Amino acid sequence: MTDEEGAVTGTDNAVADDDALYVLTAVLLTPAQFPSVLGDDYPAACAALGLEPYADGYGLIMGQDSDGARWTVVVDDVSLVAVAIASWDCGMEYDLSPDDRTVVCALPGWPLAVAVAAPGVAAPHDPSPDPEADGEDLPPLAPPDTQAWGPAQRRLGADAIALQWAVWREQIDDETAFGPAGGGGTGRTAPDAGSGAHGDAGSGTGSGAGGAGADAGTEPGVDAGSGTDTAAGSGTAENSAAAGDGGAAEGDVAAERGALSGTHPGVRRALAQAHSYVDTPPPPGRVRSSFATGEARMIRADGTGWSMVARTDDIAFLLLDEIPGEIVPVRRGTKLPGLLKALDALAVRPS
Repeated sequence: MTDEEGAVTGTDNAVADDDALYVLTAVLLTPAQFPSVLGDDYPAACAALGLEPYADGYGLIMGQDSDGARWTVVVDDVSLVAVAIASWDCGMEYDLSPDDRTVVCALPGWPLAVAVAAPGVAAPHDPSPDPEADGEDLPPLAPPDTQAWGPAQRRLGADAIALQWAVWREQIDDETAFGPAGGGGTGRTAPDAGSGAHGDAGSGTGSGAGGAGADAGTEPGVDAGSGTDTAAGSGTAENSAAAGDGGAAEGDVAAERGALSGTHPGVRRALAQAHSYVDTPPPPGRVRSSFATGEARMIRADGTGWSMVARTDDIAFLLLDEIPGEIVPVRRGTKLPGLLKALDALAVRPS
């Protein structure tokens, strides 16, 4: 978060016109870049804020008024907010003061956690109810609860892995986590992207090659990513969220690893749904593509109860609502490259 301050004049339905907003931070809300903690896709994130999912997106400016109350000002000048964020990220000052005509609305509260506060005003607090609203004013926004495992924490965990891919990838020893193709080695391997789907969205009998995990019809001998009894092939999403704050230690991924015997049905469902996106494109933002090192792309995809993060030249990681805290690696095999290429082709990219 940044503690850069600017002044945003009020809107006709919230902050008074003669009252400045002390800007604390800002984020983009666009199909290609939005706080995924708010939803699996761009329309869902907009719905969480009561906004229409316009194609051009919004900028969300979070700050405090002169009484210290939390406000989120929504503007349609996305470029201005993007420039401010880029400047702050480079350690430069930037006075984020959008024109009143670009202000869409002002919402009480903050949808995300903000770790800083404006100096010289009261501590951050929710605005008092408007006495003229007759009890119909909007309830203050609040960050999703990420203390307990659920969709918000699952998506945060996937975001953190994407941000520090190299740290998490180093914890996976392919030999021990995946085993030799054909199910040799330990006899317990992570699934192949063909598990539960072979390009046909409704398939439950995967036909892909690339190891024991490729055939969803086989019985155990396919592990959902916990790997062997070694530390490789497993991790916890709680630790991945910590990694997003720069606090992940190299040994964290070995913590709380579970011995999942056989390919978990949730893994099969997630991969089947990811395959289905190729034939039936999902809502905007459910699959996003961003730059990675070299010529690779970083893929972030979400679905009902699952999140995926992958590099187009490497493996993928799955996180599932029904497997709290587990990070499931998916072997590259023969199916994953094609799947990731197809997802990249339909993904929304930053402009």
